[in-house]
Amino acid sequence: ENLLNDMERGNGRLDISMTDYQAFRLGENVATTSGKVIYQNELMQLLQYSPSTEQVFRRPLLIVPPWINKFYILDLQPRNSFIQWAVDQGHTVFVISWVNPDERLAHKAFEDYMVEGPQAALDAITLATSEQEVNVIGYCIGGTLTATTLAYMASRDDQRIKSATFFTSLLDFSEPGEIGVFIDEEQLAELESHMNKKGYLEGHHMATVFNLMRDNDLIWSFVVNNYLLGRDPFPFDLLYWNSDCTRMPAMMHTFYLRKMYQENLLVQPGAIEICGVPIDLRKIQVPTYFVDSRGSYSALEVDLCGDADLLWADKIRALRLRTHRRGNQPSGCAKILLLEQPEEPQESRSMATQCASTRRLLVVGLGCMGRPSWGR
Repeated sequence: ENLLNDMERGNGRLDISMTDYQAFRLGENVATTSGKVIYQNELMQLLQYSPSTEQVFRRPLLIVPPWINKFYILDLQPRNSFIQWAVDQGHTVFVISWVNPDERLAHKAFEDYMVEGPQAALDAITLATSEQEVNVIGYCIGGTLTATTLAYMASRDDQRIKSATFFTSLLDFSEPGEIGVFIDEEQLAELESHMNKKGYLEGHHMATVFNLMRDNDLIWSFVVNNYLLGRDPFPFDLLYWNSDCTRMPAMMHTFYLRKMYQENLLVQPGAIEICGVPIDLRKIQVPTYFVDSRGSYSALEVDLCGDADLLWADKIRALRLRTHRRGNQPSGCAKILLLEQPEEPQESRSMATQCASTRRLLVVGLGCMGRPSWGR
């Protein structure tokens, strides 16, 4: 019965139930932080969350989430909501909520996501707060877009973003991990043929890819529990969000897979043009922080031991890492590779820590999206 229900729910395609979908309602027990829509265009709505404290930070915080899932991964329930935590610290938080596109948006390109996403959001934030300076968080593919935006703004001497933090974001796609198995020329050609017919990629295609990368957890465990044992899946907010996937415009997704994953052009200076501007990540000068996706470490200190750059290098240097523990539990396994580059004048260093005098970089983890710490 569970198997047949999942086949019916997927209109003939097996759509495995991973959680009790009736247990969650948006705005009631997930995505519960109080906010409002202050701006919208064809590609996104901009949400504003006001601080819950008497004293607030003057500089707003903009979050650029991925568009392959919904934004509320950062606002599941109060106990594990990053957005709720941020407003409780006195931050005025703005979050982009991306549209779920259909064939009418098939022509939207990667640069449209930049112009109508972060760029439009910065303008709307200034109108809403009268502030010209913003801190930015880019998450997953939203981080890739954020880095592209920072390089674009640097070429135009646009200095509104004063710091950038990246959550589990790829900029260098030379080692994409297991997802690389699904991105060869034959599969890309088949995918593009499918997208060109419909104008978009259905969300379940991406969901299937991610499920296959963790098949024991996200496929076979449910086959055993739901179908062989006849049990109902447990309520789980993260898997409810994971099942709420979105479509992607054909033009944008083709550009992203080809130029980023397949050709790895983002780290090649000038190899990609956005709105006529050659993208060169070396021009980014704002303080930049990277949060790894491995484990739940609370803080990690890295000795730079000399001039270093986070992106450009000829060889990888060994680092001395010291991970802090949380209680009696190990803080997790974090892998940070700092790449060495030739000596150059200090004023030309890019994407470094803006802390050359101290030679130290503090990278701070989320602590399972609970109550994270922030680097100073």
